[in-house]
Amino acid sequence: MRPLDFERFGESEMRERAKVMLQRFQSRRTVRHFSKEPLPLDVVREAIQAAGTAPSGAHKQPWHFCLITDPAVKAKIREAAEKEEFENYHGRMNEKWLEDLKPFGTDHVKPHLEEAPALIAVFRQSWSTDLNIPNGRSQHYYVQESVGIACGILLAALHECGIASLTHTPSPMRFLEQVLDRPSNEKAFLLIPIGYPKDGCQVPDIQRKRFEEIATEFHSEGTDNNLKGEKLQEKR
Repeated sequence: MRPLDFERFGESEMRERAKVMLQRFQSRRTVRHFSKEPLPLDVVREAIQAAGTAPSGAHKQPWHFCLITDPAVKAKIREAAEKEEFENYHGRMNEKWLEDLKPFGTDHVKPHLEEAPALIAVFRQSWSTDLNIPNGRSQHYYVQESVGIACGILLAALHECGIASLTHTPSPMRFLEQVLDRPSNEKAFLLIPIGYPKDGCQVPDIQRKRFEEIATEFHSEGTDNNLKGEKLQEKR
């Protein structure tokens, strides 16, 4: 154990930071049209390192990130992904799913997998090698949750650095393990094309749910609830 390194802010600074943070995150959008302009890879590496600070079950850190800029490898990934996506759009997805996707104009063709200057393939590790134990395998815990949190931090870090992204999940994604020659303890979790938006990039005009739609609060009697007070004022 060692002393915690933690910086506490005054409430006024906390509120200002929260306001700025929300404004920044509200501007984050999924991008499917990327400029081919290269990215500063040292910045991307820092964002991946930030993702590696995520909490994980028993601190096993059950993730691995592959950063891909090689055009030949990106082409192989696109070819394999489009094969899976073709099956998705022509049989695997039910009619309701396809109907829900119509406003976004997506289909099985994925040019962004080659146009984006970089791809980040995220893998989850169900176990790791440990020669100091009988079967040579160290068990990992809460793998899905841990890797999901790491991916959330990665997307936020990329956005904070001015890098646009897309979360791509062409299920099944076994092809990623094959193209990138990953070991048997790793399974593909997420594929993230990243880059700068192409000039004139358009995104769907969507609205995010309000706080009241995504959260429920539970307070004890007498708790000073500023949010409740604001709601009452709005009703008046």
